[in-house]
Amino acid sequence: MPEQGEQAPDFTLPDQYRALHTLAEYRGGWVLLYFYPKDDTPGCVKEACAIRDHFPRFQTGGLTVFGVSTDSIASHKKFVEKYSLPFTLLSDTGKRVIALYGITRRSSFLIAPDGTIAKVYEKVKPELHAEEVLRDFKALS
Repeated sequence: MPEQGEQAPDFTLPDQYRALHTLAEYRGGWVLLYFYPKDDTPGCVKEACAIRDHFPRFQTGGLTVFGVSTDSIASHKKFVEKYSLPFTLLSDTGKRVIALYGITRRSSFLIAPDGTIAKVYEKVKPELHAEEVLRDFKALS
């Protein structure tokens, strides 16, 4: 798993609308990259909806949010539509990025504008994660 201060590994993945996103394209801005187990399951719904509910604060700070799981593009699209999620979900069906980041459980990375990892979250509490990230973002930016 990459550590705080290291360069965030670059990748390209499709989102819920089949558009490709490459992490390097977001250099110059802050990124929250959060890995979660599965669309529309209890913990994942809590985490996604908490981020949704705090999303105006993420936007005000200029923080781009990407959720990543092994679910399909179609599953992500349904999840986004069902819960009105205003951020991007990336489909890693081949588990390449999950392996690249050494993900074994729900984890997140706050990535600084220079592409380095500003904070690693290895023990995520789904319902509290959005507030935790926003607090750290405010302290770090």
